[in-house]
Amino acid sequence: IEWCNTADQSPFIMAAVAHLWFVTVHPFDDGNGRISRTLADMLLARLDEDSARYYSMSAEINRNKKAYYEVLERTQKGDLDITEWMLWFFGCLENSIVRASGIIERTLQKAAYWDEFRDVDINERQRKVVNRLWDGFEGKLTSSKWAKICGCSQDTALRDINDLIAKGMLRNSGEGGRSANYLLPE
Repeated sequence: IEWCNTADQSPFIMAAVAHLWFVTVHPFDDGNGRISRTLADMLLARLDEDSARYYSMSAEINRNKKAYYEVLERTQKGDLDITEWMLWFFGCLENSIVRASGIIERTLQKAAYWDEFRDVDINERQRKVVNRLWDGFEGKLTSSKWAKICGCSQDTALRDINDLIAKGMLRNSGEGGRSANYLLPE
């Protein structure tokens, strides 16, 4: 803790080293991993000149737990060379920032879309599905998926879809017949 508060090091290096040594020392019976991830996030937060943080090392480490535990074990059982750990940590940090950037970009696109169509009258089913498309819809949107999502008939779903296409809020992918599916405008 004293080193974290007084060392003249890059906050990136401090976050990686502090996380590693805290989890290696393992001072508590429970919660050492959570505390070490929080410690890393706190040290990285020192870099930010804004109170808003859009990335989270803790969340990214949780997404990659298997690799995290593997590199941690190799580093802890090795000869105290922490190079592999540092490289893994910085790669994880980069992934976290890239993921956050993608989310921010998508959020800005979604806001611009709704701003462009703010005066267009649509129903709640349409609003629900369009928001789902913006928020990471899995697969292709078909009229049958629309009907299931909204609890409506396929005819109603197709009317909703055609209405959005006419208003420029949705487009046909170009695949016809049973493969017909719909996308947000480009």
